[in-house]
Amino acid sequence: MGLQKYKEDFILFSEAGFIAINQSDEDAAVKLFKAASLLKPENTLPKVGLGYMHLCKLELKAACKAFEEVLAKEPNNEMARTFLGLAMALTPTDVSKGEKLLAESAKKSHDPMLKNLAETAIAFVEKFVKKGPTPTQGMK
Repeated sequence: MGLQKYKEDFILFSEAGFIAINQSDEDAAVKLFKAASLLKPENTLPKVGLGYMHLCKLELKAACKAFEEVLAKEPNNEMARTFLGLAMALTPTDVSKGEKLLAESAKKSHDPMLKNLAETAIAFVEKFVKKGPTPTQGMK
């Protein structure tokens, strides 16, 4: 029987991992996502969760890598695509690629929360990321 007995708990472990991230408990999040991965190794949600953890910590390269791995397996994963767009939009060399992914998510996503996230992220990038420093900020 082994792990089969706990397969139905996959979503609970995954959700708890996201909650742990939002509580800044990285250790618990990693353990919860690993547990979820053991229960359903084929499911990409734990990898999205780990990418989200990296995104929250502004470890943008690691976040992009995780989301790209998910998209290699599941090209239509809207959550991974939206988070990848956000991570790229915050990466100075990939801002335009990130904006493009976010625009696609805002337009095509079936999930209203992801659409809203993408629209909010685009506005944030326009207002804070792409805007150059003001004359007083440029003086040192």
